[in-house]
Amino acid sequence: MSNFTTGPHQGGAIVTGGAPITEARGALILIHGRGGTAEMVLQLTAHLEVEDLAWLAPQAADNSWYPYSFLSPIPRNEPGISSAMQVLADLVAQVERAGIPAARIALAGFSQGACLTLEFGARHARRYGALIGFSGGLIGPDGTPRDYAGSLAHTPVFLGCSDVDAHIPVARVHESADVLTRLGADVDTRIYPGMGHTINEDELVAVRAILQAM
Repeated sequence: MSNFTTGPHQGGAIVTGGAPITEARGALILIHGRGGTAEMVLQLTAHLEVEDLAWLAPQAADNSWYPYSFLSPIPRNEPGISSAMQVLADLVAQVERAGIPAARIALAGFSQGACLTLEFGARHARRYGALIGFSGGLIGPDGTPRDYAGSLAHTPVFLGCSDVDAHIPVARVHESADVLTRLGADVDTRIYPGMGHTINEDELVAVRAILQAM
């Protein structure tokens, strides 16, 4: 992957909270969805009971990480995707420099943020604390090669989505689960009949348990 230093999302705000990073048990990187903000996605922490983690949420330029559906040909969504991937890589590296290993770093996102979280984990496969995808899937059109290198080495992965989500086809959620399982992740996939494009209490309870055990 190219080292993006001047992409659309480089230099954006990083909103933080939770425990000071030098004292934290681990870190939670939260990625907002299209039209959202870093401050909005940080509100999830009120439901996760992870005050002993350092929280970091990057802000996308113009509140969107890439312009089109995540199912579009990847070049149509560049340089947004690559720029966002670099933001996440830089954040993970920043947390590691502060003394928190990748095995205690969780990445979580909703919608666009979920897609980026899962794609980042697949492209940079190693043992993370967790990868959490609320209503998302791996990026690219049907038939995109999924020949990712490396191993997720039993990273806990949570995938939660509606079976009728207008933005996320349920087939892509299942495909993503299969790919991440092949990469060595321990995947928990939960499909909710008739749910909207949102996050429900069952998802929050499941993710809370993953993060507290991290």
